[in-house]
Amino acid sequence: MDPQTEADVSTEEDQGDWLYLSDPDITTDELEATVLTLRSNQLSAGPNVLAFEQAMAAYVGRAHAAAVGSGTLGLCLSLKVLGIGPGDEVLTAAYAWHQIAHAITIVGATPILVDIDYWSGCIDPVKAAEKATPRTKAILASNINGHPADWKALRELADRYQLKLIEDSTEAVGSRYQGRLTGSFGDVAIFDFSQPSALCCGQGGMVLTDDPTIASELGYLRERRISDRTSVSVGSRVPWQASMSDLDAALGLAQLRRIDEILMKRKQVEGWYHKEMQTFEGIKPPYLADHIDEVHWMLYKIHLGKRFTGSARNQIIEDMESNSVESAIYCVPLHQQFHYQRAGWHRGLLPNTERIADRSLTLPFHTHLDEDEVKYIVKTLKDASLNVGAGAAIY
Repeated sequence: MDPQTEADVSTEEDQGDWLYLSDPDITTDELEATVLTLRSNQLSAGPNVLAFEQAMAAYVGRAHAAAVGSGTLGLCLSLKVLGIGPGDEVLTAAYAWHQIAHAITIVGATPILVDIDYWSGCIDPVKAAEKATPRTKAILASNINGHPADWKALRELADRYQLKLIEDSTEAVGSRYQGRLTGSFGDVAIFDFSQPSALCCGQGGMVLTDDPTIASELGYLRERRISDRTSVSVGSRVPWQASMSDLDAALGLAQLRRIDEILMKRKQVEGWYHKEMQTFEGIKPPYLADHIDEVHWMLYKIHLGKRFTGSARNQIIEDMESNSVESAIYCVPLHQQFHYQRAGWHRGLLPNTERIADRSLTLPFHTHLDEDEVKYIVKTLKDASLNVGAGAAIY
């Protein structure tokens, strides 16, 4: 039995008949890369980390890259390098991959939550401008579920108020905005490579920038390397020990070399979903703005119509689970989470965010799904909508 077949059998035995939200695309390329690293004499920051950094920077079109232990650590380091901390404010959306935005709080800065554009789900530049104050030092904007934010307007806003622009592109590997890949728009751009990213290496992240000073400072803060043992400049800083392991980098590098293939396979699954969803009344399919060149979704996210309540959405998730289909709400907005409510945020402040979040639902989305499985998922969703009394789906 070859390694690929053996891996497939193991996966099937572990998962049974369940259809999970995500399932990383792992082939013999990734297996061989990790085995070679395990047989090497270096599992911590080593040659794979440097190779992964160079390859990721080249892929996105940035001058510098710093591999880190997670996207959250990447933003923590970036905020520190940009001089942002206690007393400073960062504009960001409450509706996003929260693991990144949490870094604002971790470094002692204050997140100022901004409402989103109803259609794209990304931070609204107009509403962000309304919340800018003399204490505002940066904008953290995410490419929500693969859909690029309005980077032209955000850059104009950042320049107008002399703010740093930080791009969270965790959810948008491979998406394009006005001819450029996501990850190429912020003063720094953050990627996280944990599940369910299309490029998945278990744990780890990457910070990209074109500024050599930022890149140098990121290196000093990320870790203290053996080669820097006697460096005065490194010794003047307290490092975070936030580097990526060589094992994670080996896996990430193998995934990056196959990223076009992975994204193409995911597009096929997306096409099956779109076809099946055409017969489902009351579903708002994934949105693509006119100025967007290409979107690669992180998850297949749908928006239930107004006839669905938040409680009906939650009941649908339970019904799907009883039929061995994993589904989930897209996110609980930050302003509805207890930690942020203690700071004065509460439901009612961000109407578009709440309107979307209450009815968002994510379905299994990965390269191992076939057309019949997608049909089963959508049929199960239709049946679940009937069970919660939300009205008949059109078949």
